[in-house]
Amino acid sequence: MNVIYEVELHVDADIAEAYRAWLPRHVAAMLAVPGFVSADLLEVVDPAPADGTLVLSVRYRLASLAALDDYLEQRAPRMREEGLALFGDRFRASRRILRAPADAGA
Repeated sequence: MNVIYEVELHVDADIAEAYRAWLPRHVAAMLAVPGFVSADLLEVVDPAPADGTLVLSVRYRLASLAALDDYLEQRAPRMREEGLALFGDRFRASRRILRAPADAGA
């Protein structure tokens, strides 16, 4: 089963360049976590972001829900620390978990 872990990032425009420079390194570190298979980094264009805000979406594909559970329980706080240390409250992240319906292959 493929699972999508989506992280939507709302970044203050005045740190957007630095955040964009840092984010690919963070995504690469996430892809080194067991069970993470691939990632797409996307800029949200609609709905249009609020003035002064860059909105990005990172969609990680995982091999299983168990791999995501392991990440969330064992690694997530440590993986989030660097971004918070570098950018503080100048960005916010929301997360959701997606998967294909059980009968999608039928």
